[in-house]
Amino acid sequence: MADWIYAVILGLVEGLTEFIPVSSTGHLLLTKTLLGLPDGFWDTFSVMIQLGAILAVVVLYFQRLWDVFLRLPSDPKARWFAASVVIAVIPSAVVGFALHDFIKTVLFESAGLICVSLVLGGIALIAVDRWAPAPKETDSMALSWKRTLGIGLCQCLSIVPGVSRSGATIVGGVLLGIDRRAAAEFSFFMAIPTMVGAFALDFWENKDVLTGDNLGIIAVGFVVSFISGLIVVRTMLDFINRFGLTPYGWWRIAVGVVGLVAIQIAA
Repeated sequence: MADWIYAVILGLVEGLTEFIPVSSTGHLLLTKTLLGLPDGFWDTFSVMIQLGAILAVVVLYFQRLWDVFLRLPSDPKARWFAASVVIAVIPSAVVGFALHDFIKTVLFESAGLICVSLVLGGIALIAVDRWAPAPKETDSMALSWKRTLGIGLCQCLSIVPGVSRSGATIVGGVLLGIDRRAAAEFSFFMAIPTMVGAFALDFWENKDVLTGDNLGIIAVGFVVSFISGLIVVRTMLDFINRFGLTPYGWWRIAVGVVGLVAIQIAA
């Protein structure tokens, strides 16, 4: 199978899973394993194309984000929103930078760990849907600093493949008393600096292996990730409002169990 077909498949997986609480990294690594793709370039590819999905958030929320940027010098609310995003991303930025090599060389290599994380995360989503406290905050751009810091600490759990960055932040937000829609929106906003930072770090560390041919393959995955990400971001908030987090929980459990069975059969 041609590399560009692999790029399309992985781009679709990334765009469709980045913003829903099912773990895009876990799905990408399992897909890569299923396709028989080697480590190295394809691991870097999986990080690079995440920027395409993040661009989807920037495009869809551009007007709101641009308004905040213009009001930063004069509006305390705009400055607080910007500060809240910074507060939320600092914990995972510190942990991710400090443990980057361990994450890439150890955690990313364990398909069993990914599957177990998917199952446990699925159970957590179902439990949160049933027993979450009543929401006290509904505005994703005016959250208290304690809640934003709490969400940021929850995001640190996502260094483990299969946990899900969006899952950790949305669940953390809901448990801290934030409305599901607002928690999902804030997760979108946090994704922008978080994933741009991950992209920049991985690009710098792997710049020597990114040849002209490889860049073309990455471009294919980037575009596919962007388009599919647009579709998901446009529809996810309404879906969560209507059906909650439980459908994502059952999906995670199903994928995790199938993966564990496949691992046992292949052993």
